[in-house]
Amino acid sequence: MGIKRGGSSLGVHRNRGGGGSRFPVLAVVLVLVLAPMVFFIGRGIYSNQNDSSKHQELQDVDWRTKLALQHVKSLFSKEVIDVIKANTDDMGPLSLDSFRKNNFSASWKLDGQENIVDSVNIQETPKVKQDTSLDAGHTQHDDSPASLARRTLREKRREKRAADLLKQDDDATIKLENAAIERSKSVDSAVLGKYSIWRKETDNENIDTTVRLMRDQMIMARVYVSIALLKNKTDMAHELQTRIKESQRALGDTTTDNDLNPSAPEKIKAMGQLLSKARDQLYDCKLVTGKLRAMLQSADEQVRSLKKQSTFLSQLAAKTIPNGIHCLSMRLTIEYYLLPPEKRKFHKRENLENPSLYHYALFSDNVLAASVVVNSTIMNAKEPEKHVFHLVSDKLNFGAMNMWFLLNPPGNATIHVENVDEFKWLNSSYCPVLRQLESAAMKEFYFKADHHTTLSAGSSNLKYRNPKYLSMLNHLRFYLPQVYPKLNKILFLDDDIVVQKDLTGLWKVDLHGKVNGAVETCGESFHRFDKYLNFSNPHIARNFDPNACGWAYGMNVFDLKQWKKRDITGIYHKWQNMNEDRVLWKLGTLPPGLMTFYGLTHPLDKSWHVLGLGYNPSIDKSDIENAAVIHYNGNMKPWLELAMTRYRSYWVKYIKFDHPYIRGCKINE
Repeated sequence: MGIKRGGSSLGVHRNRGGGGSRFPVLAVVLVLVLAPMVFFIGRGIYSNQNDSSKHQELQDVDWRTKLALQHVKSLFSKEVIDVIKANTDDMGPLSLDSFRKNNFSASWKLDGQENIVDSVNIQETPKVKQDTSLDAGHTQHDDSPASLARRTLREKRREKRAADLLKQDDDATIKLENAAIERSKSVDSAVLGKYSIWRKETDNENIDTTVRLMRDQMIMARVYVSIALLKNKTDMAHELQTRIKESQRALGDTTTDNDLNPSAPEKIKAMGQLLSKARDQLYDCKLVTGKLRAMLQSADEQVRSLKKQSTFLSQLAAKTIPNGIHCLSMRLTIEYYLLPPEKRKFHKRENLENPSLYHYALFSDNVLAASVVVNSTIMNAKEPEKHVFHLVSDKLNFGAMNMWFLLNPPGNATIHVENVDEFKWLNSSYCPVLRQLESAAMKEFYFKADHHTTLSAGSSNLKYRNPKYLSMLNHLRFYLPQVYPKLNKILFLDDDIVVQKDLTGLWKVDLHGKVNGAVETCGESFHRFDKYLNFSNPHIARNFDPNACGWAYGMNVFDLKQWKKRDITGIYHKWQNMNEDRVLWKLGTLPPGLMTFYGLTHPLDKSWHVLGLGYNPSIDKSDIENAAVIHYNGNMKPWLELAMTRYRSYWVKYIKFDHPYIRGCKINE
């Protein structure tokens, strides 16, 4: 007890004695201990309050979202809402889901979340746990069957759009290719000469650059020559002219770089140096432009003149007979008149007037062409013995035509040759054409051709001087009932055709009371009536439709009974008499044929008769091979050198090139 008291008194005594010095120490200790506790407790309280307030805000947002969705659902269907949701999901890194999944940089900071620096150093705070739970919930929502179905649907739509775009590209490519093919068909590859756009040389745009450079240099040198003469620089002009002559000698007629003279590079270099010197001394923009324009106009005039000359020469070549055919006709004529009269007759004359057989009318003065028509018809006929050919020629070729078919009879078919000059009924008192051809005005028109004396000037009128327009062989087609009075139906053929199929089906075609069966040609505008007839004339305008479809001569089936009944020859005479001054049409037999058979022509299927092999280089090969008759109408006849090579093979295969007369006259394939 004593000890306790003593200790107590001692302690009290000590406290009392040292109270003033120990109190500050205790205060410091309390501050150091309590201050952090207060700080952390206060921060925790604030954090809890902040979390609770934000949780309350999230609840408020969720409540507003639910309320908005209820209103939206009342306005839109479920499919529309799914589409909206899908589109918002497609926003990628800018979508809300992307931010929720932390697809952003560490420098970004969202209200209520901590900065994300490294996922390894993230501490598991309650806030982070809440965010993780939200992300997990969102991920679970994204992986739901509806989301997967929408993503699959989107992928299918993207694939379909890509496939559609590829198909559109393919379709566009095919259209461009087809358009290019059509344009290539319209190219006039019949232009004579070495140049063609399909030559391999034209594949390279830079081909033959040296030749073009030399020509360009000579053009500029000529320009500077004229300018030098204007400025009295005679020395420069003389030097330029010398260089021009040297370049011309080096170039010659060369059209390709490979054929150039070895001295060409030196000439180019020398000319280039001189042109540079001339440019420094003489160049004047206005003068150079004027000289080039004058040279261009001069070149244009030369091109026009050459085109006229080319037209004249091509028409002249088309109207002349090649030496080989002329030789053949002369030799056959001599042989015919050396025969005794009893050997000049054909067999089976009884078939000539038998209406139950298949009769053909062929009017020609070309022995070789007529032989091709007859041979091709017989070779493709199913019953050759039932075919009868009525040939009419002029007096110059009558003997040759007879002799050829006496030497080369057409198998079991019947053939007969007549001379148009022996038709005594065909005279000027009956035939308006003969009367008009005998008039002085017609002779002036056909033979003088406006008195043009030069090739270029007379080219446009050469067609009026075509011998066929002066021959009755061309107009005899309007007198078929008079030539063959006992026949009911006849097939008229031109001598520039080839028969490729049996033609007996044409006799079975019902013409529906019409007179003429022909293939129409109005697929293009220039084969309508207004291109053949003068519709400024009141007689033409009153009686015909300018847009009426034209048709083709060359293969026509004529009903001779209907011909006689409707007096077709009388109609032809009426229009021919009205055209004595050539006011209704200019020339030919097609315009009067269109007028005479107007409303009396039955259209045949186009496969019976394919035209244009004498002028059109782009006829489809399948159309030619499927045609019963192919027609070389135009200037490029198959027996001429200017014939189109791609079509000539269909004609030459019916010629016997091993025949002694063919070989003797040097007629080659």
